[in-house]
Amino acid sequence: MNKLKHIKSFYFVGIGGIGMSALARYFANAGKKVSGYDKTPSDITNALESQGIKIHFEDDILLINKSFEKETSLIVYTPAIPVDNKILNYFKENNFTLVKRAELLGEITKSSKCLAVAGTHGKTTTSAILGHLLAYANEEVTAFLGGVSENYNSNLIQRGNKVTVVEADEFDRSFLKLHPFIAGITSMDADHLDIYGDEKTIVEAFTAFAALVPEDGFLLHKKGLPLQGKTVGVEDGSDFEAHNLRIQNGAYVFDFKTPTLTIYNLTLNLPGRHNLFNASLALGMALCLGTPTHILPKALLSFKGVKRRFSYKIKTDDLVLIDDYAHHPEEINAVHQAVREMYPQKEILAVFQPHLFSRTRDFAAGFAKSLSQFDSILLLEIYPAREKPIQGINAKWLLEKIKNKNKKVVSKEELSAEIKKINAPVNVMLGAGDIGEEVNKVVKELVHEN
Repeated sequence: MNKLKHIKSFYFVGIGGIGMSALARYFANAGKKVSGYDKTPSDITNALESQGIKIHFEDDILLINKSFEKETSLIVYTPAIPVDNKILNYFKENNFTLVKRAELLGEITKSSKCLAVAGTHGKTTTSAILGHLLAYANEEVTAFLGGVSENYNSNLIQRGNKVTVVEADEFDRSFLKLHPFIAGITSMDADHLDIYGDEKTIVEAFTAFAALVPEDGFLLHKKGLPLQGKTVGVEDGSDFEAHNLRIQNGAYVFDFKTPTLTIYNLTLNLPGRHNLFNASLALGMALCLGTPTHILPKALLSFKGVKRRFSYKIKTDDLVLIDDYAHHPEEINAVHQAVREMYPQKEILAVFQPHLFSRTRDFAAGFAKSLSQFDSILLLEIYPAREKPIQGINAKWLLEKIKNKNKKVVSKEELSAEIKKINAPVNVMLGAGDIGEEVNKVVKELVHEN
């Protein structure tokens, strides 16, 4: 943190992003002057503003507070910000110090014992469980999360600065800026091919991340990945393994085997074997840090989950609606496994909003196969995020590849009516775009109907 000691003011370009907002909160809590820009208001920006952080929503340099002093100000941005953004270009042209979010996170982790969770799926839930385990055990921890923890109603857990928990983001190779003492890797599936080009390059990037762990540190990863270190898994003979698995009262109960001991009768209140793996990785990382073994069962039992990660929005005997961030075929498969396990005899409707034109194109066969497993499918149009449209790649194009005949492309305006018409007892709404905002509208309509 030595490089940041003289900084008095932070300006975040894209402050409403989940990773950016956690950093904004962190520096506001430290007494720094924090402000920023984002494209649209959201629950996150509302929460930041209620904390006293000034935010504007027009890309207009006249709205920037001109009291910034170059020598004591830092401008933070993400690769997702368009190159023609006027605010970002203003700071560049006026020779302010600019850093990417990942560089700033890397600087923070230098001065603490860093526990970094990497992987193409499961980072957010794993890091949220890990942050909670350590906070419950009274570790002096700060956790920067990629989602809002239900336990803390925040994407920042702040209990001290000796230990830092971070999501190690592979997008744009951001995770290579970190300084992990303990690293956990959940998966290395192909993703972000717009950045990496092919799966081989992704594996190379994760291998370089794993190499950042010092000799006296710890590397844990899913069994089967081409890496050194200790393996983690569920009933597969890994070094750190959840086994003797059973379901009681809608929760997983299991024993956790490590290279040196076994912890008996842990309870996880999150559905899906993918979450059981995430919990196992978090438990393994906590044990490597030295967290007292006897605290972990109570800590895990009290973990409530992460918003938009298999979040129940309606849960009655007759109607269930689940909201999930899944935006990759493997994540959709994980949700399908979890929901079938919980509701084996019931009809399930999936509403999916594809995220990014390039991802939809690159994984079309995987999306079609994973979505076809549900009883009915409604597709919203592709959420563009940082991309411009790709000719011929749209929701109708993806729909034609889905084998299941119970399928339809719908607009946001039609969504609630179509869900009512299908009248499935179990509904899942999936995607990483703005579908989360549609979920609340659908809930109001369905609850009103019932």
